[in-house]
Amino acid sequence: MSFLADLPELPRRLAAAVPGWSETTDVLVVGSGVAGLTAALHLREQGLHVTVVTKVNIDDGSTRWAQGGIAAVLDPLDTPAAHANDTEIAGVGLCDPAAVRVLVEEGPTRVRELMRIGAEFDRHPDGTLMLTREGGHRADRIVHAGGDATGAEVQRALHEAVRRDPWIKLVEHALVLDLLRGADGRACGLTLHVLGEGSEDGVGAILARAVVLATGGMGQIYSSTTNPSVSTGDGVALAIRAGAVVTDVEFVQFHPTSFVSAAVTSVQRPLISEALRGEGAHLVDEAGKRFMVGRHELAELAPRDVVAKGIHRVLLDTGADHVYLDARHLGAEFLEHRFPTIVASTRSAGIDPATELIPVAPAAHYASGGVRTDLHGRTTIPGLYACGEVACTGVHGANRLASNSLLEGLVFAKRIADDIARDLPPQADPFSGPAGPAWVADPAIRGELQRAMTRGAGVLRSAGSLAGTAKELTRLAGLRTTPRNAAWEATNLLTVASALVASASTRLETRGCHWREDYPVAEDEWRGHLLNGLSPKGVLTQTFEEML
Repeated sequence: MSFLADLPELPRRLAAAVPGWSETTDVLVVGSGVAGLTAALHLREQGLHVTVVTKVNIDDGSTRWAQGGIAAVLDPLDTPAAHANDTEIAGVGLCDPAAVRVLVEEGPTRVRELMRIGAEFDRHPDGTLMLTREGGHRADRIVHAGGDATGAEVQRALHEAVRRDPWIKLVEHALVLDLLRGADGRACGLTLHVLGEGSEDGVGAILARAVVLATGGMGQIYSSTTNPSVSTGDGVALAIRAGAVVTDVEFVQFHPTSFVSAAVTSVQRPLISEALRGEGAHLVDEAGKRFMVGRHELAELAPRDVVAKGIHRVLLDTGADHVYLDARHLGAEFLEHRFPTIVASTRSAGIDPATELIPVAPAAHYASGGVRTDLHGRTTIPGLYACGEVACTGVHGANRLASNSLLEGLVFAKRIADDIARDLPPQADPFSGPAGPAWVADPAIRGELQRAMTRGAGVLRSAGSLAGTAKELTRLAGLRTTPRNAAWEATNLLTVASALVASASTRLETRGCHWREDYPVAEDEWRGHLLNGLSPKGVLTQTFEEML
């Protein structure tokens, strides 16, 4: 059953001051990771003026934390069809084949463009790209940079390219609030709050002829995540408040191997890249036994949901809070050269991977669902686009294949820029239509919300656990306060958490990274998508769309 009735009513607007300033641009891009900066650069190629707003600093999003690489068919012996097949297997029947074709066929060109603007990927002594393998891939097609610092290199290259263009305006320390729409319903800008280094202080508005959401994920709804503190689901929450459709939000991928250490005290846990297993590291239990052998033909390199579930089963059986990754046989020299970031991270916490086992456990990593888009990045609101982790393009289905995320940002950012340039209307004036409920949650709910979501809507879910989570979210929604940044973030977390619980309680099966212990198998009747919306009064709505 669904617990929609037990979930809180949500705001249709964030309580905030009336905008005290405004400015205008051609296209407003929200987010400064791979998706946002790539979109900005392609929009500039089309001759458009672009404003990029980002929550803290330009490099503080999820992109720079990506240790894994970018999956693309760059080996003459590999094929787009093989990459598509691996993607669809990982997606467990819910991938959109058309979106997957776009990804795998256009991906290699986008990666080469990235190299042309200055991204430097690891190469063999003869100059050829060093291609590696990660979980779920049946071919070596992953490009890396700095061993395990691919995201940082991609972010560096894009950042430098954006800084070189005087017609891209960057506004940092800006938290977006709500979408502005014209009389015809088309997106025409955003309200936002800017602090510190921003061009204006306080609540303001940026008017634009099109808006691109590239705000990243929502991992901060959980107590343990690989996502940075800024990943509070702002884009998904903004979109659902504005009336856009969000879908597949129940499919949150838990990375199997986050680093567990008493030295790590924040919600964000260091990631131990899947590439380490790709190079031969093994998962073992406390007795030193490889528990993934025999559970899947690819053992430790099975799709992430399979490995995360395998680890979780061991934790349930043993009562431990971690298993181990054994990389000792790879040797210190290889580890230091290939995985310098991981080695530095673990050694700083007192674990030397060359001589000791690395304690690991699953942590929330990637949202496969998000704001629903078509193949051109268009949402269900005209003029509003989405790409990157905030979007649901249909590529990932029920579980993202490793290293497809950076690729998705590159591919669909280009498609969005092309679509905007083809048909960009004049600037519209914001229309003041009927106002829905406006309020903000108390920032103090953040920790309680994270703990409730981890207990009841994390790796393992059931009717009972989800019902308890729904009631807790409703209680937390009653704790409200005056508008400020932390309150706006808390309200966004509450909004996306409520949408996730709604879908997770409705989907009565286990598929991909959605694991229901009371419905342990995938069912044909659930081969489709749950679409979430928000009524004018702030009540979550839901429909099921069967796949053809």
